[in-house]
Amino acid sequence: MNRTYIKDAFDKTGKVTLKGWVYDTRDLKKIRFLILRDVTGRIQVTGIEGKTNEETFNLIDKLKRESVVEITGELKESKQAPGGKELIPDSIIVIAEAKDPLPIDVSDFSKTELPLRLDNRFLDLHTRRTGSIFKIQSEIANAFREYFYNKGFIEMQSPCIISASSEGGTDLFKVKYFEKDAYLAQSPQLYKQMVACSMEKTFLITPVFRAEKYNTTRHINEIRQMDIEMAFTDQLQIMKYVEDVVKYIVKKILEKSKNELEILGIKNLKVPNAVYLTYEDAIAKVGGKFGDDFSPSQEKDLCKMYPGDIVFTSSWPAAHKPFYIMTKDENPDAKYSEGFDALYGGIEICSGGQRIHLPDLLIKMLKKKKLNPKDFKEYINSFRYGAPPHSGWSIGLERLTQIICGLDNVKEATLFPRDRDRLTP
Repeated sequence: MNRTYIKDAFDKTGKVTLKGWVYDTRDLKKIRFLILRDVTGRIQVTGIEGKTNEETFNLIDKLKRESVVEITGELKESKQAPGGKELIPDSIIVIAEAKDPLPIDVSDFSKTELPLRLDNRFLDLHTRRTGSIFKIQSEIANAFREYFYNKGFIEMQSPCIISASSEGGTDLFKVKYFEKDAYLAQSPQLYKQMVACSMEKTFLITPVFRAEKYNTTRHINEIRQMDIEMAFTDQLQIMKYVEDVVKYIVKKILEKSKNELEILGIKNLKVPNAVYLTYEDAIAKVGGKFGDDFSPSQEKDLCKMYPGDIVFTSSWPAAHKPFYIMTKDENPDAKYSEGFDALYGGIEICSGGQRIHLPDLLIKMLKKKKLNPKDFKEYINSFRYGAPPHSGWSIGLERLTQIICGLDNVKEATLFPRDRDRLTP
């Protein structure tokens, strides 16, 4: 027998059985109210002394918040009830009783601080606000997949345990892999390039791990990246895919997540336009000089110049980009690279560009970045047998969720965040 959800119950009349959580109860002596919640919404359950059987009427007053119950009764029209209907109960079965008191407040007016909410994330997910964030995140991931499936991209899966750094640097988590040292992948970069050079168009959503010792509202150490890689493209062509997929995602959120946006108080979300700037022009606009990275305040300032839009900064200095980003005119000593960043909502959401597909140039760039080409032997060799020019990028799922949902902290947009101080739950 198919379960009836609360949302569907508003279209029904007569007898119905609903299952969910006790959101709240209220005792007015001769009338007792219970608000039942499930993933689709809430409904008022009304017990009336003398009309509702005594056992059920008495139980309403004893139920603890967030207990799981099954309620069978009659759906009736009610002008006073939220949504215009109420359930008059015949029976209430307690499936799982919640302990009292709850460790956090799960009401719509909760003032519980984020660290305590994260300690009790299993319960924090009971709140409409937190639930709305992750419903929207689900829509973001689904829209991303949908867009690239429709464009003929192939979804791939990359390894999360690697033998050497994907991007250079030391921000890696070392693990013991039998008798060898290995690392948690900081990027699927090298693997998606290999796939793109054979199958032309690929995408994936994957966890990556960064051992950066930041403790800010913008950083976490385990991230979900939404990545693509595509053959026969340069940085300008691949940037257009960022623009188009973000527009597609926001359009889908506006269509499918109206209730969640309302719960979060998001009123000004719009499908963004795109602004294309060179790095040199962009850094000058915010008072920086060539060779500087953008500070967080400069990223915000640049986005304020183009409110609501995606701001691209292309042709970054080669010194700022990883070893695998193509240099201007394939020159290892070039001042500029074929790499770009994208800002949205005052934060960097994407980084990418054209990759080096020439083994000799790749070896030179590895050495230039003080990396050992021997550690990248298989990667380099993959370009010796007919590798085309190719480009790609990645967008952080949690960071894009943070921006769309108007959140102050990326940890709020992370289901079970991992940062420098948090390894549980």
